This record gives sequence, structure tokens and C-alpha cells, in this order.
Amino acid sequence: MLKFNIAPFVGTEIEYLQVASKNQICGDGPFTKKCNEWFEGNFGSPKALLTTSCTHALEMAAILIDIKPGDEVIMPSYTFVSTANAFVIRGAKIVFVDIRPDTMNIDENLIEAAITDRTRAIVPVHYAGVACEMDTIMSIASKYNLYVIEDAAQGVMSSYKGKALGTIGDIGCFSFHETKNYSMGEGGAILIQNSKFVERAEIIREKGTDRSRFIRGQVDKYTWVDIGSSYLPSDLNAAYLYAQLKEADMINQNRLKSWNLYFEELKVIAQEGIITLPSVIDNAEHNAHMFYVKCKNIEERTGLIEFLRDNEIQSAFHYIPLHSASAGEKFGEFVGEDVYTTTESERLLRLPLYYGLKKEEILHVTRVIKEYFNLKI
Repeated sequence: MLKFNIAPFVGTEIEYLQVASKNQICGDGPFTKKCNEWFEGNFGSPKALLTTSCTHALEMAAILIDIKPGDEVIMPSYTFVSTANAFVIRGAKIVFVDIRPDTMNIDENLIEAAITDRTRAIVPVHYAGVACEMDTIMSIASKYNLYVIEDAAQGVMSSYKGKALGTIGDIGCFSFHETKNYSMGEGGAILIQNSKFVERAEIIREKGTDRSRFIRGQVDKYTWVDIGSSYLPSDLNAAYLYAQLKEADMINQNRLKSWNLYFEELKVIAQEGIITLPSVIDNAEHNAHMFYVKCKNIEERTGLIEFLRDNEIQSAFHYIPLHSASAGEKFGEFVGEDVYTTTESERLLRLPLYYGLKKEEILHVTRVIKEYFNLKI
């Protein structure tokens, strides 16, 4: 069976784990600091902090912008539950707007109509590592004095007009889950662009204490000064991730090569209108986080999933729109018409894509897809 995903492994992870195991294995050890410095140096972020997950990075962001009960946060419904939950647990109402059918990202032209006097933030989600139209979103945020929290869980190594995703809004959030391009098993990072949040981010991440200032010698003891939790990953996890960050370009190029091969092999049937292929906006560079096809409808997609499985190929579809879930109905509201969110989500099917995927495996997948549609014709 051709697996849908295999976590990245470059070969030096075990060596780094051994080094970490002989030194500091708790949070904010040497490898954690190396990872933070890597993000800051390579992505131009003033402050990056490794976290235990992207979920926790988003939760930290919600605390940092001081979300309170009754506040409203605008985001797409087509996203993972953590995007919404991070703000819901602070008492916010989630305001969902429709997506663009080309990128599956939030439709930037629908955001302004969803703003009320209770709106505090916009949360663009860079689906599949493809950038949202950030110039428009940042302009709207500036006009209405709103925060922008980038959910760049899938966007590490992607960019918009030369700027790394996660470094354009006030705060950016990354994921290093097993399914992501770079993995520490479970983990994430918060990137702070707005300097007023830097010191408090360190405090929230350290259980609400000023321990980071103590370690730097800025205070003679550390105490409880704010709310917070334990958002520091083990340095073992950071060591595993750092091995991959050092090979980030190699991993990225390998994935892009696979993505491009999929596109070339399937564009013939896409040109015939049989399927739809992924789209990337102008002035953006993506990271080949995923390759998907869109079928005519959910019935055709279900048939393709079964046909791929019969041919020893795993595939997956993605999110059930949050506004249609029971919790989404309770904690949120869809503003405007759901033209694309539901229908496009029901068409989309993700194909196997991971570091080290072989050319012949991709060709096998594309042959099976072509066979499926030829049988239907």
C-alpha cells in the first residue's frame, strides 16, 4: 500500500537526539534556541518561539491580543478546528466567511462586510502552503484597527511577495506535526512581528512567569506575573526538528519536484475539464505541502477514493467546514452566502505527497487516476 504520508527523516535526527539526551532535555534547551534562531534568521521574524503545537501557538496569540468574551474573530470555515478553538476558549464568537475556489483560502473581498464593532482580529489560513492575498487583508486590518493572526500551520517555507508566511501579520503560527513538511512529531512555533507582544509571549509560554528574564540575568528571581501555561516542547523534540531545518531547502525542493510531476501528469485531464488542479496566486511561492485534485462532486470523489484504495493507494480528503459542525453552530456564525466552502470541500481529494516520494510512485498514482476517469467516460 502506498501510504498517504510518511514523516520526514533526513538521517541526522538520531545523532541530534543523542546529543540532546546528554545535555538538557527539558524546554528551552540548546536545540530549542537553535530552532528559534533559525526561524528568526531565515524568515526575518523579530522573535520566534518554539511551542508544543500550532494549536498552542494560536492559543498564545489569542491571549496576547487579549481576546475577551463577546469579541469577534473572522476566519474561513474551511480550516482545522484549532484555528477556531484557540479563540473560542477565550470567549470569542467566530465569524466565518466564504473561501475562494481557486486557492481554498479566505475570500479577502468578503472580510470587510463581516466586520462589526466587536471584531478584534482576522485569521487568514494559508491552505496547502499557498498564500492568502495578504496585501488586501493587511489593508483592511489597518483600516479597522484589527489584529492579523496568520495560521501558517501548512506554510513553512512559503512566501508572499518575498515575505515568509507567518511574518506578515502581527503574529504567525507554524505546525511541526507528523504530517507537515518539517516535523518534530508534535510541535509548533509562534512568530511575533508586533514588538509589543515579545516580552509577554515569553511570560505566557513560561507558565505566566518571568523565568526568561531571570535566565538572562535581568531579574534576581522569577515569579508569577501573568496568566500562562506550559507551552515549551522538550529539547529532544527540538533536536529532531533542527536536523530537518538544516536541510530545509533540500526537503522543500524534493517536495516541489513531486508536486510539479503530479501537475504535469494530470494537467491533460484537467484541461479537458475532468478534474481541477491546485492554483497558486501571483507573487506567491508555495512549499508543496500537499497536492490535491477536485472531482465533480462528493460522489465522484468517493468513487475515486475507493478506486485508489483498490489499487493500493491511500488518499484523504480534508476538513468538514466548521460552520456545519455542532460546535461551529454554537460558537460561530457564517456571514454571507456559502457559495464555495461546502461544495469545494466536498470535491477535494489529497494525494500522497511527502519527502522521498519516488517518481515511479507518483506515476502509478496518476495512471490510476486517469484509468478511473477513463472508465467513467
